[in-house]
Amino acid sequence: MSSDVEVSALAINVTVPQALRWTDTRRGEEFTLTTLNVRLLPDGHVAVKAYGRPAAGGRGAYVSFPVPDRPELATLVAQAAGRAGELWAAHRGLG
Repeated sequence: MSSDVEVSALAINVTVPQALRWTDTRRGEEFTLTTLNVRLLPDGHVAVKAYGRPAAGGRGAYVSFPVPDRPELATLVAQAAGRAGELWAAHRGLG
């Protein structure tokens, strides 16, 4: 495949293990953060947002939050990015 193919985005979703989940508040409502969306930026770095649902349950909005600066979350992101790279490299094409 030619290197002139333009890829505009690479993103993965990562489930946050129960032990690493946290809560945050938006507009007076507490959310439990359960998923990370990790995007590969053109310069090779990654950007991450956390997503979750209302801690009280129900059908609240799926809202994004910043990811706290915690070593165990940084490790999770690095491991997930590495694993995604392995999976992409081993893809078997369409079908």
